[in-house]
Amino acid sequence: MKKPELLIPAKGMEELKTAVAFGADAVYIGGEVFSLRAKAKNFSPDSMKEGIEFAHERGVKVHVTANVLAHDRDLAEAEGYFEELKRLRPDALIISDPGMFTLAKRICPETDIHISTQANNTNYLSFLFWMEQGAKRVVSARELSLEEIRDIRDHIPDEMEIESFIHGAMCISYSGRCLLSNYLTGRDANRGECTHPCRWEYVLSEGTRPGQYFPVFENDRGTYIFNSKDLCMIDHIPELVAAGIDSFKIEGRMKNALYVATVARTYRRAIDDYFEDPEKYRRNIRWYDEEIRKCTIRDFTTGFYFGKPSEEAQIYDNNTYIREYTYLGRVEKCDPDGWVYVRQKNKFVRGEEIEIMKPDFSNVTAVILSIEDMEGNEQESAPHPEQELRIRLSGNCNEHDILRRRENG
Repeated sequence: MKKPELLIPAKGMEELKTAVAFGADAVYIGGEVFSLRAKAKNFSPDSMKEGIEFAHERGVKVHVTANVLAHDRDLAEAEGYFEELKRLRPDALIISDPGMFTLAKRICPETDIHISTQANNTNYLSFLFWMEQGAKRVVSARELSLEEIRDIRDHIPDEMEIESFIHGAMCISYSGRCLLSNYLTGRDANRGECTHPCRWEYVLSEGTRPGQYFPVFENDRGTYIFNSKDLCMIDHIPELVAAGIDSFKIEGRMKNALYVATVARTYRRAIDDYFEDPEKYRRNIRWYDEEIRKCTIRDFTTGFYFGKPSEEAQIYDNNTYIREYTYLGRVEKCDPDGWVYVRQKNKFVRGEEIEIMKPDFSNVTAVILSIEDMEGNEQESAPHPEQELRIRLSGNCNEHDILRRRENG
């Protein structure tokens, strides 16, 4: 059996470095244009160059998204963008629009092209079509079951790769092709500007009774009829491998470094354990299940992989995340004098107990012994987001470690 690639999202340089450190085989990112995550930090040409070099030096690939549905007015700018990407040399481009595909193939013939899930590929003839056009890989539609993916695998050549989402937020619309945001707010989800109206509360109104609103599903907190749980397949690595999926893709280009580290590390260990010994994988299921919840989640579902999702895949009474751990910061460097340098993400105070999350799968409990700003001024707490600090901890730290705090006891 071929070990699948673990493909991790990154919205910025911090998340890219975290993904690489915590076990990604490849990272996918977006540029400042033509990416379906317009509100993410995304990468300027200079930061993309730095990120690609950082990843390549450590044997990790970088895929760049250019998967918007383009209009005529976009094509001249897209041509210039692909010229820039040709110079930066990512490992692959992720594209959904045939026009954008045509430009990329002409301008970047040496770069692999992957067909985005936005292209709605649900059958093996579609995969073969894209292969004939020159695509290396197709991302399967999210609506496919494992049985359907297995059937596609049986009908395409071995060299044609299948990439599938196995973890992260689910979109209520077919393969993410949504018009709801554009209709309600004028912001087009197919151009990276989704306002996530599927997470909003809805009611029914009857034309002859203005001002009267009726809940679609009665609950004291309202109704969220489009709100899906998050996809999680950590307990089903054997079935994913058996289906012939070449790349396990994690959703989350809007997520922080704690999310990136959590999903990368957990799936890294699960995949490696399974390929080392399936029995070892089964023994460690509880560890995977506990660790994968240590970031923001909306509870979990297996999506369409085992057939049409039941009502249990939806969350009808709220649109909030479950958050058991708070992200405090990522270790940027450690000096010989014991100082740990971080950029603060959420407030922490001197004397409190935190956890150091390490790429080697261990978690180290530590106490914050002291906090100083970069001028050497002592602080009792770190209340200002993005402040650069140096701290001392009772536990051992290394570059790229993640600092987090357990909430609710």
